[in-house]
Amino acid sequence: MEENNNNKNNRKNISNHILPTASNMLGLCFVILSYIRLSNLAHQTFVDELVSVLMVFLLASSLFSYGSIRAKNRNDLYEKIADAIFVIALVLLALTSFVVAYECW
Repeated sequence: MEENNNNKNNRKNISNHILPTASNMLGLCFVILSYIRLSNLAHQTFVDELVSVLMVFLLASSLFSYGSIRAKNRNDLYEKIADAIFVIALVLLALTSFVVAYECW
């Protein structure tokens, strides 16, 4: 019983970390988008679209994480969804970084 309670507490702490991190990364996406607009990248539309998709994933992760913190019911489900979307956003951020670095090199 105590192990199950500890597991719930550990899961709840994940949302408290996802929310500020995803929102900070959303700000980073605005910086990347501004950089793309100021520079003349050859494949600007592809990078713009990739960053836009990334921003949607980060926003969704933030919303589900906030929902997990505030919800009384289904908070574990919201947290699992926020966690999965956040991992996808991390992969997209890495891909976007590689594309931007390749275009600038």
